[in-house]
Amino acid sequence: MKPSHPWLRASLALALLAWSSCHAQILIGQTVGVTGSAAATVQEASQGASLYLDHVNAKGGVGGQKIELLTLDDKFDTKLTLDNARILIEQKGVLGLFMTRGTPHTQGILPLLEQHGVPLIGPSTGAIALHKPVHKYVFNVRAPYQHEVEKAISHLNTLGIKRIGVVHVDDTFGSDALAGAMSGFKANQLEALFVEKFDRTKPDFAAMAPRVAQKQPQAVVFVGTGAAVVDGIKALRSAGVTGQIVTLSNNASGGFIKALGDSARGVVVTQVLPSERSLNYPLVKEAMDLAKAKNIADLTPAMLEGFVSAKVMVEGIKRAGPKPDRAKLQAGLESIKKLDLGGLELSYSATDHSGLDFADLAIIGADGKFKR
Repeated sequence: MKPSHPWLRASLALALLAWSSCHAQILIGQTVGVTGSAAATVQEASQGASLYLDHVNAKGGVGGQKIELLTLDDKFDTKLTLDNARILIEQKGVLGLFMTRGTPHTQGILPLLEQHGVPLIGPSTGAIALHKPVHKYVFNVRAPYQHEVEKAISHLNTLGIKRIGVVHVDDTFGSDALAGAMSGFKANQLEALFVEKFDRTKPDFAAMAPRVAQKQPQAVVFVGTGAAVVDGIKALRSAGVTGQIVTLSNNASGGFIKALGDSARGVVVTQVLPSERSLNYPLVKEAMDLAKAKNIADLTPAMLEGFVSAKVMVEGIKRAGPKPDRAKLQAGLESIKKLDLGGLELSYSATDHSGLDFADLAIIGADGKFKR
């Protein structure tokens, strides 16, 4: 029997989750790490997306058809991501995929998208490889990681911070962000104080942390996901590193702050959307109002990213017409021009699937919240 609750409840005990309306007629698939190192941010992004999808379904869906999001847990494992995507596309017959998580994970399913003509909306990764060259079936919503890192290094430089090192995960995500860092160093006439990398599946900072401490960095740009970054930051602090720590927007969640505990205060996290408390943006107020109706006390950046990505997906479905199929969804998304998401404007074309270009910085305050 298919679950009837309209939004995904992320549960560490379940490998298969379904987020659905009572009689969904539009099936969207998602493979994502509901469990694993990215779980905290994934759960918050899913909660944010559910706010908007519930709202749309409560008003009758799109053209009288309600939207169901079928989510499979890939445990943030690249092989499971590919296996799950194949199940969703070939067995479940989903109209499109939504908000995959992880750079190598998303890159690994690109051939499958091409083979079956399946659009992917809002991948939760800022890998430049998903922006350039343009992939016909990938519709990015968030800005590239390289833009985030460049902005962070420029900001540090304006503060007089010159001794900056980079610690990055040893995969395509880490390599991508490192390229952005190197571009940022060059633009600011700086050089990296050091570059260290760690294994994604078995991160170990015991030997690295003392090496970093010996360099006496004024700042460390730490590129990685969730639990690994938490462990790494704690290891650096224990080794005596007192400089500014900067990490990327993939860690912009309340769960990340909670996991950091006493090490959270002062950590800078790049952001790809406006502040989740900024009423200057109608999209934030809209999300706040829907959250309040569900007794959700506070939005997080990850929730807002899920919310915005769901808005883009729904707009694409609307443009696909009364009988949407994969080709019509792809064409519908590509036809979006100057879509007002609530203070942010998004456009696509045949030669541009990059979405938004917003990037900002936030610091974790003493109260455990992001401050702009």
